[in-house]
Amino acid sequence: MSVQDNGGDIQFRFRHTMLPVADLERSVDFYTRILGMQVLRRRGERDDGRTIAYVGYGAEGTHPVLELIAGTDDADKPWAGHFAIAVSDLKALCASLEGEGVRFTRALVAPEGGSNTLVANIVDPDGFEIELNQRREGIFS
Repeated sequence: MSVQDNGGDIQFRFRHTMLPVADLERSVDFYTRILGMQVLRRRGERDDGRTIAYVGYGAEGTHPVLELIAGTDDADKPWAGHFAIAVSDLKALCASLEGEGVRFTRALVAPEGGSNTLVANIVDPDGFEIELNQRREGIFS
């Protein structure tokens, strides 16, 4: 999407999704060790008691990332949504996740129609739902 502004285009891109977490190190471990993300940067404890870690699959300047924030007092509030991660081999990942004891809210399925060949849903340590999908046309489609 672009918007005209004095004859030029304003460009948009998804930057990050913030998730309030109860235990920052537990969440960083889950997203890095279990889901293969990297810690891109951290911000130490601020005056308001919050600590922050940014995790993702590439640099913030070119890839969307997760902003994990501890100390928000929001970690126990319900969240009615999910985010999705495309993977190249969902069967293998699901087997690994099961071995790690990760909780599934939807077991691995092959949906009819659509752009995914396989889909599964899991939850992170704070209860956030994550859709894992294997795309018909490849991971970047």
